Amino acid sequence: MRKFALAIAMIVGSLTLGLGGAQAGLVAKVDLSSQTLTVIQDGHVKYRWPVSTARRGYVTPTGSYRPTRTHRMWYSRKYDNSPMPYSVFYHRGYAIHGTGAISRLGRPASHGCVRLHPSNAKIFYSLVRQVGMGNTRVVVQR
Repeated sequence: MRKFALAIAMIVGSLTLGLGGAQAGLVAKVDLSSQTLTVIQDGHVKYRWPVSTARRGYVTPTGSYRPTRTHRMWYSRKYDNSPMPYSVFYHRGYAIHGTGAISRLGRPASHGCVRLHPSNAKIFYSLVRQVGMGNTRVVVQR
């Protein structure tokens, strides 16, 4: 009986702490139809920002991902060394990052990445670094 009680306590504890398949502590929800990024931390909406995702002829892949790497400043090897400040890469070469083309935010304009105002990208980058990539989920949906 004591082993059973201990096992139950461990399961309940792991779910309470957010382990064992429970929801990530930080979720970046990218909505392609509204061109917005909603940042949810510990189940509460913290930010909602306009973004630019893939323009015609390009794609921003949908799905659920964990970030794979971060860079305070990255330069695109594929697109003319374009600056990508506060990059959070989440799938192959796709990232959430800052952009200088802030007038285009709120409508499709990128080659597939999720572009943010640089100050918002800095906030998101800092949150990911703070909570950790293993506790962050990027969800891209239509």
